[in-house]
Amino acid sequence: MIKQRTTEGPERAFLVAVASERQETLWSAEDSLNELEALAKTAGAEVVGKMLQHLRHPDPATYLGKGKVQELAALEQELGFELVIFDDELSPSQQRNLEKALNARVIDRTTLILDIFAQHARTREGRLQVELAQLEYRLPRLSGRGIELSQQAGGSLGAAGVGGAIGVRGPGETRLEIDRRRIRNRLAELRRELEEVREQRTLHRRQRAALTMPVVAVVGYTNAGKSTLFNALSQADVLVENKLFATLDPTTRRVVLPGNQEVLLTDTVGFIQRLPTRLVAAFRATLEEVVDADVLLEVVDVSHENAIEQSETVNEVLRELEAHEKPRVTALNKIDLLPDPDRVDPSLYPNAVVVSALRGWGLEALREKLAQVVAEQMVPLQVLVPYARGDLVELFHRRGRVEQEEHRAEGTLLVGRLPSALAGYYAPYRLQQRRGLLRVPSVRP
Repeated sequence: MIKQRTTEGPERAFLVAVASERQETLWSAEDSLNELEALAKTAGAEVVGKMLQHLRHPDPATYLGKGKVQELAALEQELGFELVIFDDELSPSQQRNLEKALNARVIDRTTLILDIFAQHARTREGRLQVELAQLEYRLPRLSGRGIELSQQAGGSLGAAGVGGAIGVRGPGETRLEIDRRRIRNRLAELRRELEEVREQRTLHRRQRAALTMPVVAVVGYTNAGKSTLFNALSQADVLVENKLFATLDPTTRRVVLPGNQEVLLTDTVGFIQRLPTRLVAAFRATLEEVVDADVLLEVVDVSHENAIEQSETVNEVLRELEAHEKPRVTALNKIDLLPDPDRVDPSLYPNAVVVSALRGWGLEALREKLAQVVAEQMVPLQVLVPYARGDLVELFHRRGRVEQEEHRAEGTLLVGRLPSALAGYYAPYRLQQRRGLLRVPSVRP
């Protein structure tokens, strides 16, 4: 497990935020600072205090006002913290100036999120993605700080989460000591490797598309219960922890919905407010699972006081990915944590179903809603399949949604919906509607 230093225990951290008049966010500064605390604890820090300053805009030199910087320096003497985490992205000069004024390391929200990703990346793809984002972020911050950085502890991504100080895990001290030219070379190498990974993932998606199975991507705010719900629907064994970003690497499983309709269910990385742009870019191949999905299954933690803000944050990321208009089913999760689950209003969300993934409540209703929305994306078909083509009857059941089935003298009548890619297989057996009666057209050549 991460984030406890073997000799001194967890790092003592102090959290800082500025409430600016120019901030354009649904989140209050207090809520964002509370989330920063959850992130810091996920990284293994011991949070010993928090500070919030109201300013018209952050100070360009030190982010905080001069008085608050002095107050923070005094608090460092009193509380003995060794790490200060800012709930915003600091400029390189702000970070340097703050570290000169404080007897503590200074990192920002982006560095903290990247550190957590470094801990949880397990696959080669995930490690490459995290290393790329970290090096791109650190490169402009190396100027004038080479000696300081070379003295900081670090470790390779292969041992992510084992010892080390928060915010410097990942590439490790050996990479922080090399010059900018070698870092740029490493960035170019990472981009080439990730492009190969992206091509492999694209190939896998094409192979899945050849199966003509609809793809449902599970999306949601981090720690909303996505992996728990994914496991409950697919009988998978994806890691589940009560931590932010417990899982990063996408997992895909075949799931059978009501009516024997088959879909591919894909678990994806959780979203968070102000998700670093570098991270979105680095995880492009992973997030393309969302872009290429036929239907989105959004998981919302309705027990969270910021459930609406979290859902809107998910929408913002989906807009950035140009996936916000995809058909969606919403799982209003964790109702077992509510004192009165009946007070949840599903009408606030598209195609919403109230569930508890942990308790298994509402899962059948969710499967039925998924089957309905998936079927709505298919083409309607009425076919009379000869008994000699039982394989087509079985395919219709597995890949489509059967609404009516009759066994007639000429064959099996099937009325329902099917992926458009499969419709051609049934062209010779399609029926037409006339005056309320089904009739067989002439067989096409």
